[in-house]
Amino acid sequence: MNNPLLAAFDTAPFDKIKNEHFKPAFLKAMEDARAEIDAITENSEAPTFENTIEALEFSGQQLDRISSIFFNLNSAETNEEIQKIAQEVSPLLSEFSNDITLNERLFNRIKTVYGQRESLDLNPEQQTLLEKKYKHFSRNGANLPEDKKKRLRQIDSELAQLKLKFGENVLAETNKYELHLTNEDDLAGMPEGEKEAAAQLAKSKGKEGWLITLDYPSYIPFMKYADNRELRKELALAFGSKGFHGDELDNSDIVLQIAKLRHERANLLGYKTHAHFVLEERMAETPEKVHDFLNELLEKAKPAAEREFKQLADFAKEVDGIEQLQKWDGSYYSEKLKQKLFDLDDEKLKPYFKLENVIAGVFKVAEKLFGLQFEEVFDIAKYHEEVKTYRVYDQDKNFIAVFYADFHPRKGKRGGAWMTSYKPQYIRNGENVRPHISNVCNFTPSTPSKPSLLTFNEVTTLFHEFGHGLHGMLANTTYPSLSGTSVYWDFVELPSQVMENWCYEKEALELFAHHYETGELIPMELVKKIKESATFQEGMQTLRQLSFGLLDMAWHGIDPTGITDVKAHESKAFENTDLYPETKETCMSTAFSHIFQGGYSSGYYSYKWAEVLDADAFAYFKEKGIFNREVATKFKENVLSKGGTENPMVLYKRFRGAEPKVDALLQRAGLLEPSE
Repeated sequence: MNNPLLAAFDTAPFDKIKNEHFKPAFLKAMEDARAEIDAITENSEAPTFENTIEALEFSGQQLDRISSIFFNLNSAETNEEIQKIAQEVSPLLSEFSNDITLNERLFNRIKTVYGQRESLDLNPEQQTLLEKKYKHFSRNGANLPEDKKKRLRQIDSELAQLKLKFGENVLAETNKYELHLTNEDDLAGMPEGEKEAAAQLAKSKGKEGWLITLDYPSYIPFMKYADNRELRKELALAFGSKGFHGDELDNSDIVLQIAKLRHERANLLGYKTHAHFVLEERMAETPEKVHDFLNELLEKAKPAAEREFKQLADFAKEVDGIEQLQKWDGSYYSEKLKQKLFDLDDEKLKPYFKLENVIAGVFKVAEKLFGLQFEEVFDIAKYHEEVKTYRVYDQDKNFIAVFYADFHPRKGKRGGAWMTSYKPQYIRNGENVRPHISNVCNFTPSTPSKPSLLTFNEVTTLFHEFGHGLHGMLANTTYPSLSGTSVYWDFVELPSQVMENWCYEKEALELFAHHYETGELIPMELVKKIKESATFQEGMQTLRQLSFGLLDMAWHGIDPTGITDVKAHESKAFENTDLYPETKETCMSTAFSHIFQGGYSSGYYSYKWAEVLDADAFAYFKEKGIFNREVATKFKENVLSKGGTENPMVLYKRFRGAEPKVDALLQRAGLLEPSE
């Protein structure tokens, strides 16, 4: 079989890959990687950093590339066949990974080198790699007796399949629900552009009228603008009950199984809970520190959130006589109140944020800060015609990265927005191998009468994911496993969140916020209003983020073996952060993909943690000028290019000169009391 995945390739050969290529490619690449591991363990020479640690680091590279191509497709362009292959190969990969980490001869060689580390004269990056390799083995059971190693393998195999099933169910639930409207009155309040998008969606599925789905670009505008309260309720309950219908797509049991298996795994390895295990490798270090951090912010945000909620409830009562504000009223009345207070609504802003202009804008910001040039190219294979491809160069025309961008929802694409990599950066045999990075989003597509116009929230999302992208593109490290976004999880959101700040600055907006029809620059009073409204309902927003972090810790920071009712457990976790009345039909946990499918278990707090870092970092830019090259270069050299080569706090202090203070965040969010 002539398999393009097993041939030498630079960019992913999407135009040649067929689904039937994947499984044989995985099997062959695993076989080759095993041979590379055998060569290390059978080496008759004494273990050294080079023949053991470096050799291990550069083993299995083909398998890694095949995996990144396959699992990225499973997120961005999946189908039943790909999902079936994922179910088949995931346990095999999990077993392969365990074969390595539980390989005694290999671990003994690593242990020997680790034991000599003081006398080896290693540079900081080599020290980090050695430490990481040793910990990877010890934290994954290399020191366990045989019977416990066997159980660990079973757990890992089960978890791999459960996480996949969880994600498949959420995607199926999202695709299954449709609100099909044939009476135009049901769309009262909706802006023309949103109605047109709903009509186009209906037409694409061979239906009359309008279609609203649970994809964000369809769901959010309806919740924000539709006057029909009953329909908002129906949609909100459908969105909030994904994976919670007691049918074959129900995730309740999967949630309990995942939480219990993670806990058992942590116990096997000598940790009190899954959170204790995870946080050992995070800036926060312990569950206690995470709870202290979340509760400190909760104390600051809750009074503001309660004031804001009362203001919103009073407003809804005054305007429409609403006696009890419900979850499906939040977005709708927030938008109306925001318009009243700031005379600002997304529909006024959207004409200034044509997708192509915003892309050009984010590229321009990257050029002004880091000297990068983005050149769209048409000779790189892609997995869908909507994907755009770029080659990235620095100011001296040195090649920096390949960049893929995929912006609109599709049937085979999961919701949300993310950055990923198809090829890591590393240096080997004197060659600096450059990375292939991708941003995937779900923005409102163009319609027959309008191009893709972004809400301001979508603009910040694009900048956010691009920040992750820069972290990948500007990587400059020796080892792939320490490159780009391979950093502590509570540090990984700093580059992305700091980039969002440019969206609020006049100097940056002038680069790209031009009216799509007239070319007119966004009026400065609108910019002023964007800034003024940036802290609108910040207390409520903060409370919402904290509630997710607390729910995550409620699943992973305790012994979950006694939990039998997912909803009851969740309600208890939300006790201190709930503003709206409880809805018995909904459950967040059953669709909380970040923690049950993605990598955020025991790490959801990191969004807020990184916000402290980003507010503090951006304060430095503000002080010196938002396009100050000196500050940008310090950020690039100490944060963006360094990946996980050193402890993140060491890197941050090298950039900033001091540890971050929470004050910058509280001030930016308007959560400091006037007397403070």
